[in-house]
Amino acid sequence: MIKKLFRSQLRINMASGIVATVIKAVAMMAAYPFYLHFLGYERYGVWLVLATVLTFAQLGNLGIGQAVMKLVAEEHGRGNIEGIQQYVTTALALLCLSGSLVLIAVLVFKTQIVSAFKLSGENAQMAFWLLPYIGILSIYVFIVQVLNATLSGLGRMDLANYAQSLGQIVAVALAFILLYSGHGIESLLIGNTLSYVFIHVISLICIRRIAHIRPLRIGNLHVQRGKRILRFGGGILGGTLVSMLGSPFNKLMLSRYAGVSTIPVYEIAFRGSMQVRGLVEVGLRALMPEISRIGANMTRNAKNRISQMYRRAMKVVFLSGIPVYGVLSIFAPLLLKVWLGKQFVETLPGTFRIMLVATFINLVGVPSFYFLMGMGCVREIFASQFITWLTSMALVIIVATSIHQLSAKIMSMCLFVSWSSSSTYLIWRFSSAMRDFAGRVSEAEELRLDAINR
Repeated sequence: MIKKLFRSQLRINMASGIVATVIKAVAMMAAYPFYLHFLGYERYGVWLVLATVLTFAQLGNLGIGQAVMKLVAEEHGRGNIEGIQQYVTTALALLCLSGSLVLIAVLVFKTQIVSAFKLSGENAQMAFWLLPYIGILSIYVFIVQVLNATLSGLGRMDLANYAQSLGQIVAVALAFILLYSGHGIESLLIGNTLSYVFIHVISLICIRRIAHIRPLRIGNLHVQRGKRILRFGGGILGGTLVSMLGSPFNKLMLSRYAGVSTIPVYEIAFRGSMQVRGLVEVGLRALMPEISRIGANMTRNAKNRISQMYRRAMKVVFLSGIPVYGVLSIFAPLLLKVWLGKQFVETLPGTFRIMLVATFINLVGVPSFYFLMGMGCVREIFASQFITWLTSMALVIIVATSIHQLSAKIMSMCLFVSWSSSSTYLIWRFSSAMRDFAGRVSEAEELRLDAINR
């Protein structure tokens, strides 16, 4: 009965990711016309600059959100409420410290930030005025992310996903009301802030109902658990940094060797194919905390469950991915022409098709990625992301320097090779990790038998 319950909950968690992704996409598609109508392209561009600062400020998260999800899931699997409290409290303390450093950096370098984006006049004044609030919001976002990750770690990623998607709707709705009432760009800041307040409240209520923890107790601070958080989070942060460097590099090389007009072709093909990948990938994210929960119990049954879940995850990837990617590849020219109209260019369908194949190959490695993360193999996660962008950069440089020419299609082929390499590595490392896990299970069972015989 318990196994059936967990399997049912896992399906609910996976389905919620897809639903939440669709809700967020619809909310943002509806929001763009309103924002542009009330603010215009220039003022909305200022907000996008500020949003970029907020995105880069997320590096101050140090990967702690993912670490909390994994470690809380482990303690939840053991039924250790005290351990959950210690991880959550310690993570909040660490993020308050890193968030404060982010705020100081924003305040100190706000002049350089504004000048880097070449803002001037009234736009520069608006940015100067709003940047300190963006820094404060960064700290608060860190706190909300920890609570949302805790809820996911407690086995209710469905509630975490729905809280985030409803928060997106709250942000858009409040911003629209304020803009309609005659307020300016600050409407977007207020809307986003209150959306995080909404997520905060919902997450906290759900956590209290699932596990009666007290995350604000000073006595919960734990040095060793803090080290585990930073050790796991550091690997996630390293991989994120590597990934963040890859995309700007590709655009820089296209601009230099193919002309700036090729960048939109690459961007549309890349973003479009990644959105398709996301429809399948987002459902697989629920596997990570579930694997952490199961893996906390070193038993043969846990090993069998992990192996069974992996086979099912791969089955989902192929059964859902092949039809979707196949249909899009066939009808790519027609769909792109309908969508882009007069802005359609003939080089786009070919580039998009190659990128679809590349992202599908990348998707094949996603189950291994989340299973390794759930098993705590953070070095392998970092290595896979390093392989992706190192291989891609090396191929792009070789092609550009040897034939002095690049194109969006060639860039897509380079990504296909690099993602094939990283997916192969992830699958290989997962197989090795399962053999190591089987060895540890055998040792644990021998120890238990010895203890019984004594």
